[in-house]
Amino acid sequence: MDGTVLVADDDRTIRTVLTQALTRAGCKVHATSSLTTLMRWVAEGKGDVVISDVVMPDGNGLEMLPKIAQDRPGLPVIVISAQNTIMTAIQAAEAEAYDYLPKPFDLPDLMKRTARALEQKRRAPTQDTDGEAGVDRPDELPLVGRTPAMQALYRLVARVMNTDLPVLITGESGTGKSLIARAIHDFSDRRTLPFITVSGADLQELEGPARVLARVKGGTLLIDEIGDLEDEIQARIVRMMDAPGDHVPRFMATSQGNLTTAMEEGRLRQDLYYRLSGTNIHVPALRERVDDIPLMVEHFLNRAERDGAPVRRLSEEAEALVRAYSWPGNVRQLENAVRRLVLTGRAEEITRSEVEAVLGRQPEMEPVLDNGGSEKLNASVARHLRRYFDLHGDMLPPPGLYARILREVEQPLIEIALDATGGNQAKCADLLGINRNTLRKKITDLDIQVTRRRKLM
Repeated sequence: MDGTVLVADDDRTIRTVLTQALTRAGCKVHATSSLTTLMRWVAEGKGDVVISDVVMPDGNGLEMLPKIAQDRPGLPVIVISAQNTIMTAIQAAEAEAYDYLPKPFDLPDLMKRTARALEQKRRAPTQDTDGEAGVDRPDELPLVGRTPAMQALYRLVARVMNTDLPVLITGESGTGKSLIARAIHDFSDRRTLPFITVSGADLQELEGPARVLARVKGGTLLIDEIGDLEDEIQARIVRMMDAPGDHVPRFMATSQGNLTTAMEEGRLRQDLYYRLSGTNIHVPALRERVDDIPLMVEHFLNRAERDGAPVRRLSEEAEALVRAYSWPGNVRQLENAVRRLVLTGRAEEITRSEVEAVLGRQPEMEPVLDNGGSEKLNASVARHLRRYFDLHGDMLPPPGLYARILREVEQPLIEIALDATGGNQAKCADLLGINRNTLRKKITDLDIQVTRRRKLM
């Protein structure tokens, strides 16, 4: 490598390691723990590449990117951050950083990226040969959330972004599975290549896989709802993954259903499942991250305001109701509800009655057996299911209802059976009438939390 690299990081160890590695590679290095010093060097015309941390003692590295672009157009900036969240990656891309790496980073990988930055002009962070680059997609769901569940998801996405591993993304309808896939693509090394989403219809014909591979051109191929595809189409995908041709794409797939169950029941080919599950990412349902709801409501309200809608904010009573709602349609349903709330009144404060009018009356949860245990289980389940359908008014519930309902019944059944047998899986499997290996798989797949009394064996 030949050039001058400016390194800004408040961690002395990182500055030392980068200085030594870059110097050995033939570069000149100026290292500092101050953004002020970095900006002075940039203004003086020093440096061919900048490597900067985000959180510094005297400022935020991301906030300096527009000023760097103004003072030195075309100067590549590689952002490194201990805040390994997909949101930091998105902010870096929006600020037109040349590249982004979460800490702890792989030093040879960073050296490779630095060499590439020295050798070529900065490229746009997201381009798409199918003409989608730079297009605002307002219908997409936001990756917004501060809860532990979302932070864990961000960390996983950050780790797999620049790998070639296949990715299997699961979650209920409306949680944003396709958006996760798109984010992984947009901030990966393949971001200048196409991002193509296909369904079973695209692979129906014999030449379908060849046409798909021709379109994706080594970019990212997302297969929608993999568990719903016919066996013949699944076989074609296996063959396509085994022999993708000269330009190997990155394969991703989404599913609402329980793929382990589908595989056990013969509805999903094992060879396809194991090829796609290089990395499994589960997107949590909205009811599993209630503390993120006010943040997302604010996001949707701000977006509506930017589009010319009046300023509106939830009252405390309205927010409490929104947090208590079950949101069976997840983030997509929340987005549609906020759109309606924006139009229901002109006062800045959204009242509880407005929210009730939009959401309708949600039935209270009741015990499965009441009236002293006189009601039969099937009658109670039927009553709850009717209420679930009524909750959606004139609309049908999201697709995948069968698997979701079975999961709702299956998880508490296994948990209670494990508790009743003191955590003895052999006794629990015998009680349930299922194979012990099947029980173990279900415990893992359903992510059943095990107490000290219910240790996994």
